[in-house]
Amino acid sequence: MNRLNRINLPNRLTLLRIFVVPLIIVFLVKPSPLFSFLAAVVFTVAAITDWLDGHLARSTGQVTTLGKLLDPIADKILMVSVYIPLVGVGRIPAWLATIMIGRELAISGLRALAATEKLVIPAGTAGKYKTGFEIAAMEFLLLNWDYKYVHFQTLGFVCLLVAMVFSLFAAVTYFLLYWRAKESVPI
Repeated sequence: MNRLNRINLPNRLTLLRIFVVPLIIVFLVKPSPLFSFLAAVVFTVAAITDWLDGHLARSTGQVTTLGKLLDPIADKILMVSVYIPLVGVGRIPAWLATIMIGRELAISGLRALAATEKLVIPAGTAGKYKTGFEIAAMEFLLLNWDYKYVHFQTLGFVCLLVAMVFSLFAAVTYFLLYWRAKESVPI
């Protein structure tokens, strides 16, 4: 039995999210309406696997340590590898990508620290809104279409600004929850 057969479906979906990232990058660095569309389609598939792998793992009792490790890593790989080329092709400013990527790294570090201290800090609704606006922003920015009075790049930028606000609010909330949880733990 090979190793891939021992990996459950939710974890396979998580791995798929990682493996499609090079396709998105290839499509992004070759600017054309077709490649922009293909990048958006592949990103959509990856975004759907983000929801689906967690849903399947929880609903079928297939939550694994590997999945708990891989899922957030796959999310970060996907988003960072879309932010960077979007900056490179001039669709988003570097300062905005830096804030979003920096926030993700800070929260990942804090989660790792909390885990070493056996603290569980639940994700809040602001983070879910951030993710929704961030995915919508990426879709608009990847497509980069204009239709009459609708400019996808402008819509994407606005969605990303809203995602940034939710992102920063969620980060502050997460840090406050961490410090409160840490204070309540006896030494």
